[in-house]
Amino acid sequence: MILDYEPGDKVINPSNKEWGIGQIQSIIKYKVTVNFENVGKKVINTENIELIKINDRNKY
Repeated sequence: MILDYEPGDKVINPSNKEWGIGQIQSIIKYKVTVNFENVGKKVINTENIELIKINDRNKY
């Protein structure tokens, strides 16, 4: 699995949309630290949880 993320990218967790938009802080292997607007920082294991990258044109 190749991750298509880099620090600064904006993402959502479709399983927890109430967390809001998150910004990727760091990536170490499959562990992605994301600062979500409604719940703060979360470490996401992308082998188990999907993140969807968004941009200004691609609102969730």
